[in-house]
Amino acid sequence: MRNILDESVPQKLRLLIEGGHSVVTTWFQGWSGLKNGALLAAAEGAGFDLFITADQELTYQQNLTGRKMAVLVLSTNNWDLVKAGISEISAAIEAVTPGGYTEVEIPLR
Repeated sequence: MRNILDESVPQKLRLLIEGGHSVVTTWFQGWSGLKNGALLAAAEGAGFDLFITADQELTYQQNLTGRKMAVLVLSTNNWDLVKAGISEISAAIEAVTPGGYTEVEIPLR
């Protein structure tokens, strides 16, 4: 599965995602600064399967209906919490479906 991390997500998360997933960042793709609509369109057009973000407003700002790419929204972008919640994040990644939308509530440990 090809995954892309939004700028709102700790970039080190890419090092923790296992299971044969390809993970890149928006910065790596040269898409830093793209707004959500343009970023989602670029990622989907480039063949990414999953967009991972911590932007809680995404669903209010964008119409996600009809997307082929899945969207996974993390409840926080705090690196310590994200790192501690990798099992929840990994489980959500494995469960996504094309065009799906999933929110991952990362426990405040």
